[in-house]
Amino acid sequence: KPAIMHTHGGRARIFESGERNIDIAFMAAPTSDEYGNINGVDGKSACGALGYAHTDAELADIVVAITDNLVEFPNSTIEINQTNVDYVLVVDAIGDPKGIVSGTTQITKNPIGLKVADLTAKFIEESGYLKNGMSFQTGAGGISLAVAAQLKNIMKQKEICGSFASGGITGYIVDMYKEGLFKALFDVQCFDLEAIKSAKENSAHITMSASMYANANNKGAVVNKLDVVILGATEIDTNFNVNVTTGSNGVIMGGSGGHSDTAAGSKLCIIVSQLVNSRLSVVKDKVTTLTTPGETVDILVTERGIAINPLRKDLIERFKESKLPIKTIEELRAIAKAMTGQENDIEFEDEIVAVVEYRDGTVIDTIKKIKN
Repeated sequence: KPAIMHTHGGRARIFESGERNIDIAFMAAPTSDEYGNINGVDGKSACGALGYAHTDAELADIVVAITDNLVEFPNSTIEINQTNVDYVLVVDAIGDPKGIVSGTTQITKNPIGLKVADLTAKFIEESGYLKNGMSFQTGAGGISLAVAAQLKNIMKQKEICGSFASGGITGYIVDMYKEGLFKALFDVQCFDLEAIKSAKENSAHITMSASMYANANNKGAVVNKLDVVILGATEIDTNFNVNVTTGSNGVIMGGSGGHSDTAAGSKLCIIVSQLVNSRLSVVKDKVTTLTTPGETVDILVTERGIAINPLRKDLIERFKESKLPIKTIEELRAIAKAMTGQENDIEFEDEIVAVVEYRDGTVIDTIKKIKN
């Protein structure tokens, strides 16, 4: 059967709505007591927020917490409580938290990436969204983190204090919180050890479930309160549709995470990318696979210029007199095409290997087997 690709919020939605059922859930629990009160911030295998486990714990027929740190009842810090856990299994080790840290959670040192980040920060500064009370999310990619670093300097200079930062939290975002640039953090997944430490120590570092984060069908997803989100792209086409599901070769890269969830919920969705990388243009005539529809994407920032979605007439008007390199996405496509040439079309077989569901359950694309 074809794989079904869900968003973070979409996965929570299908179980809460009863569309799918979980027979048994095995949950790594960095700390648990004998009744199954668990948290992710204590113990030798601390990983921080347990955001993606909440739905499984609440709705699976059988829930097994697997821990390498069994403590006396009651566990002093509880994120998922005993009423949802059927069994507690004690093992020697559930994992190595040092593996949480990877090369993707470092600010880029690439001069092109740094230029993209600089342009993005300047665009946000001029957009009108960078003001007291603003909310913000960025990913853990090198360019995205560089944007956060640039915004940090601007916010300090202008004495701006935001409402919250959200998503998978990194040490860079924690630093902004500690310096008074955000009042709170909403965290569904800790991306590094500094974020884990902060989740344990700071009461305003709020762990949340994937449903609270991004489920389109619940009573109030956090993504709906986002002002600005910074996202990446494997491909973006001239209609601002984005692909992060497959590479330009048509091979599945992985899940889309909260990409389309945050794009839909935020007031300003910015895609950051090098225009050309490894002789491939990020801007296509049509994306290989549709992950996030163009009507929810506002801006593309590359080192060669910034494109504003024609649907955002307010931003086009605001940036008429800007000194930033504002271009149409068709102009960026032409620049990239002159550098890379026309791409060869990928040949697919008729067999469907995966189905891409939008956050509300709508099928927005299918992925077919590549011809050998």
